[in-house]
Amino acid sequence: MKFVLASYGSRGDIEPCAAVGRELLRRGHEVRMAVPPNLVDFVESAGLTAVAYGPDSQTALDKAFVRNLLKDFPRNLWNIPNLIRFWRETREVVTRCWEDMTTTLTSLADGADLLFTGLIFEKLAANVAEYYDIPLATLHYFPVRANGHLVPILPSPLIRSATTVFFWLYWRRSKKAEDAQRRELALPKATGSWQRRIADRGSLEIQAYDAVSFPGLAAEWAKWGGRRPFVGTLTMELTTDADDEVASWIAAGTPPIYFGFGSIPVESAADTVAMISAACAQLGERALVCSGWSDFSHVPRFDHVKVVGAVNFAAVFPACRAVVHHGAAGTTAAGLRAGIPTLILWTLADQAIWGAQVKRLKVGTARRFLSTTKESLVADLRTILAPQYVTRARETATRMTKPAASVTAAADLVESFARLGRVG
Repeated sequence: MKFVLASYGSRGDIEPCAAVGRELLRRGHEVRMAVPPNLVDFVESAGLTAVAYGPDSQTALDKAFVRNLLKDFPRNLWNIPNLIRFWRETREVVTRCWEDMTTTLTSLADGADLLFTGLIFEKLAANVAEYYDIPLATLHYFPVRANGHLVPILPSPLIRSATTVFFWLYWRRSKKAEDAQRRELALPKATGSWQRRIADRGSLEIQAYDAVSFPGLAAEWAKWGGRRPFVGTLTMELTTDADDEVASWIAAGTPPIYFGFGSIPVESAADTVAMISAACAQLGERALVCSGWSDFSHVPRFDHVKVVGAVNFAAVFPACRAVVHHGAAGTTAAGLRAGIPTLILWTLADQAIWGAQVKRLKVGTARRFLSTTKESLVADLRTILAPQYVTRARETATRMTKPAASVTAAADLVESFARLGRVG
């Protein structure tokens, strides 16, 4: 069979789709991927065929208006002029790239047995699948459909209603580009949100995280008849050039605390490393810092701090005392699988959601990265290194799905859905 996988965003968005694609390829299927141009090499290094899809995602995150929005995300949610500017500039970017991305994906999906898409630009892919009348499978890294378990401190009906309204408003705001796409594909004008249309078509909506992370959600979504299955977090567990060096450094001293920042730009790398160094020195800890997409090439050097670009989480995290990171779904899951406590220093809303779940599971704590100081970092690290958090983290690890099982389960679902056009 022929599978086309479309995914946009950072490596954390692309790797889960690539993990499924690689397994489908291993099973003898034809697999093609559409990913941002800056991640084509990454996908091809995993043995997959990829084409450029949309603008460079790292450049997009580095744009000034995005950095300014992220700098104080919660406060900017209530800053109407900032929001209007953000929506206007975002809409202009989306409108410019939407047509090219549609052309790319329409060409790639011709003759496909199934179209598989990540969360970003999900509705674009859904329209292409509708155009070809082929099954659609989507991949979600946290619960993005309306549910009552997203924010544990709020009443379930309120969460459901607020989520529904938010995504309806988002759909209305971005409707112009979608209307143009549907006209080009000779599809009728959409009269409802893309989430509802995806569900109404009976699409497969894979939940690429563990149900244990959101207690009660599996029972709420049981009504979907297996169309929202939980498979666990998807990763290829790729090695990096720094793994051996990092392993030697860890072995030469006490287990370190991992600090990572992923694709979210750090405003001042030097100040961030200095804060980490001071906090760890006060606690008598070592720090392993992964720069991600931020430039840490000119940061100060400290004997108890090692800075690298990237590491294999599956190999390194079990050798650490705790993990401190931005709250991406994949990094959060890697920490939970490793059985060590977590501190999430979040910037975006989905990262705050994972921070709330880490606190709910009592395996760690969370706060906004912008409000983090040396003093708060010391206090938070003392909290998560307490015996009760360490014990709870180890217990939670036993309930997490193993990476190989996650990939196998997702590939089984996609393969069966392409063959039958339905779940089961």
